[in-house]
Amino acid sequence: MNISIRRATPKDIESITKIYNDAISNSTATFDLEEKTLEDRKQWFQEHDDRYPIIVAEYDGTIVGYGCLSSFRPKRAYESSVEHSVYIHKDFRGKGIGSSLLGELIKLASELKYHVMVAVITEGNEDSIRLHKKFNFKYAGALKEIGYKFNQWQSIVFYQLFL
Repeated sequence: MNISIRRATPKDIESITKIYNDAISNSTATFDLEEKTLEDRKQWFQEHDDRYPIIVAEYDGTIVGYGCLSSFRPKRAYESSVEHSVYIHKDFRGKGIGSSLLGELIKLASELKYHVMVAVITEGNEDSIRLHKKFNFKYAGALKEIGYKFNQWQSIVFYQLFL
């Protein structure tokens, strides 16, 4: 499978929105509870810039996944840390796209001189944990029953990578 990774452009927002909305409705990969509108995601896209890039994975002209770097926390002392997200279209999971996206995000975070990348993963998402361990992210802690989705309490685990 020939996947290309590139910076996202405004024309990708609709595909990104569909991938994210599927995650909202069908997984605990995000704690958002309501699907996002195209306008919501346009606003989100505008909030990402050269310091917080969005990238997409493209296969045969179709966006099959995306990833981004985001502020870990808004206070200035955290500005050397970055949180990241990776989402894959449901029909393309398990094909190495997450690895391609995460590898590129690590490269970008290094180039941008971040000190640490933080992954916030829902406890039990073993695919995501395995992916992060593959890239040498280390377990950094957990918050138990921090979110409520799909009629049950969800816990999160933190993994971090020093760049």
